Amino acid sequence: MTESHMAREIAQIPETAAHFLRESREALVEAAAALQRHDPAFLVTVARGSSDHAATYLKYAAELELGLAVASVGASVASIYHRPMKLAQAACFGISQSGRSPDIVGMLRSAADGRALTFAITNFADSPMAGVADHCLALQAGVEQSVAATKTFVTSVLAGLALIAEWRGDVALKQAVDRLPEDFARALSLDWSPLAARLAGAQSCYVLGRGPALAIASEAALKLKETCGLHAEAFSAAEVLHGPSAIVGAAVPVLALGVGDQALSALTQTAARLAGQGADVFLTGASAEGVTTLPSLSGLHPLVAPLVLTVAFYRMVEGLAWRRGFDPDTPPHLRKVTETV
Repeated sequence: MTESHMAREIAQIPETAAHFLRESREALVEAAAALQRHDPAFLVTVARGSSDHAATYLKYAAELELGLAVASVGASVASIYHRPMKLAQAACFGISQSGRSPDIVGMLRSAADGRALTFAITNFADSPMAGVADHCLALQAGVEQSVAATKTFVTSVLAGLALIAEWRGDVALKQAVDRLPEDFARALSLDWSPLAARLAGAQSCYVLGRGPALAIASEAALKLKETCGLHAEAFSAAEVLHGPSAIVGAAVPVLALGVGDQALSALTQTAARLAGQGADVFLTGASAEGVTTLPSLSGLHPLVAPLVLTVAFYRMVEGLAWRRGFDPDTPPHLRKVTETV
């Protein structure tokens, strides 16, 4: 079997991350200084698809690290409804791999018109989105040929985490971010084959997380849909108990993404509860009765640990796609750049 573009791009994640950290230092310092001067009262994000999952990750990171509320604004407010927004006290982050979708570009331009300080996180420094932003954090991830975003998603989150660490002056988070290329490399060797074996014949599954790991749960569910033709839904490990858990049983396997933070105990309890309902539950970061524990890296900063799990998941899901009869590079009915209005 020929190695897929997706597999090669997943393998490139450690070096892509290291390259971003080497080459973007000046841009990060300038962006952080601008945020310190502007002193926003809140943050807003605009993104779609995997980029919106990166935005969700940064929402939790900013709320936990900076104490700032973060809202996701609808791109259609500008592109379809043409409504202005009052954002003078805000910083607005547009996240897009291509930086070309008209609705995302339009919303970032509208945010600037509303007096927000604007930032573009994109792989292309010459993209339309970068052109309308006050500051651009260019991912410099190189060409990504697989339709499924992997190295650009990881680097988008990395860019946001690096910016938050610089803005806050958090030495521990800065050190954790600097170690991420090494952690990503170690995550590539984690064996999640028990999960792949269970999902090979599944028709649907749930992916659970809390805090930043909820963003990774959403990203994992999307990748299962687009590369494996598997119906997957992401839930908060708290929210799943408010109704969705009613259909969980032997037919619905569950992946619970746990990391070493304050939410781990509650997530583990939810995993055990769903296993008690008859589900095959796979858990990272802890063990519980009736649950299969997947390997993960220990001792990581809690704000970066979910991102490291992404790399292990990507490696698993690329192989799962082939196993289920799909080419992970060319999901049906999808293309690399999706331009919406």
